[in-house]
Amino acid sequence: MSALPTPRRVAIIGYNRIPFARQFTNYAQASNQDMMVAALNGLINKYNLAGRQLGEVAGGAVIKHSWEINLMRECVLHTSLDPKTPACDIQQACNTGLEASMYIANKIALGQIECGIAGGVDSTSNVPLVLNEHVRKILLSARRSKSAWDRIKQFSKIKLKDFTPEAPMNLEPGTGLSMGGHTEYTAKFYNISREDQDAFSLLSHKNMAAATDRGFYKDMVTPYLGLTEDNNMRRDTSLEKLAKLKPAFDKVNGTLTAGNSSPLTDGASCLLLASEEWAAANNLPVLAYITHAEMAAIEYVEAKQNLLLAPVYAAPKMLQKAGLTLQDFDYYEIHEAFAAQVLALLKIWESKDLSAAFGVPALGILDRSKLNINGSSLATGHPFAATGGRVIATLAKLLNEKGSGRGLISVCAAGGQGMTMILEK
Repeated sequence: MSALPTPRRVAIIGYNRIPFARQFTNYAQASNQDMMVAALNGLINKYNLAGRQLGEVAGGAVIKHSWEINLMRECVLHTSLDPKTPACDIQQACNTGLEASMYIANKIALGQIECGIAGGVDSTSNVPLVLNEHVRKILLSARRSKSAWDRIKQFSKIKLKDFTPEAPMNLEPGTGLSMGGHTEYTAKFYNISREDQDAFSLLSHKNMAAATDRGFYKDMVTPYLGLTEDNNMRRDTSLEKLAKLKPAFDKVNGTLTAGNSSPLTDGASCLLLASEEWAAANNLPVLAYITHAEMAAIEYVEAKQNLLLAPVYAAPKMLQKAGLTLQDFDYYEIHEAFAAQVLALLKIWESKDLSAAFGVPALGILDRSKLNINGSSLATGHPFAATGGRVIATLAKLLNEKGSGRGLISVCAAGGQGMTMILEK
């Protein structure tokens, strides 16, 4: 058996996304394919990829209709890429964008392809509606019936209320709780105050507003359906306004609100990844390199407070492999599903006792002035599968602007999973 090739460095060459839109606003009628094609076309136009056959396109959506079984391939066929470009769907909840990036990156590292696109898209407005389980069983029974009379008897069991469609619920099957419901447990268990959550959220909006004003996002976003920038950002928010919001999940004793939780959002993002040789041959600069990544999972059915804390396991493993400490970074991009989830993660990383409860070493304190300096999901919104591409693009651009350095990414996901990544320039 031949030896495996020496892994090549994987370069981030480009990025593009459409503005992220709050649920039921500008993209209420747009499908996953519509949004992903718009993001891909923006990338194709920006980097002169029209008519080119790329190694592969990978990505996906968390919320899909039954007919979207080959979503990314259909998206490719509706762009100006050479139709011989293959594509595949990947889905890992909020880690989808990062996992798609690693899928493409690993193929480049092993020399299987020279370049590829990783992406993600989600619509929380255009969701599949289904009939309830009672009707489904009746229809199946009617289909198996031997006579017209038997079918009529089955149909007679259907009630008027059975025709009310059911939308997919954002609940964990093992617990019946939403991510917000779980994070209420997180906030209480790790003593994350409402005041700290609101302050963290306010900073996300302020940082994003400042980044927008200085033009940081201008070359990263393709206008779409009347939007030129994300419409979730609140320039006029304040601690006073955030404090007036009512709890969203635990109505009596909760601390999570619409202000310190990421909103349901529609959007799409994508990244162009390549070998150094392909980048040079195409006169495209390297923005940054993907050097390490680690996937982890955590038990959360018994320990309900830990649903979104799998990076507690991922980060120490990754840092050990990289020979780095948590303090060896110029920037940190931590996905803000909820302010409480980020603050709990930081608290665990800092505490020897809390880290020991997970069987991992404490990582210490990171410099908060380097964390999410351009805002993150609390301000931009969070279209589940599209967030990974946004986070990687943001960090790659920061490192490219600096001209050197390294950054750490951490993204949590439903199902008790999480992923960390290191980018270097």
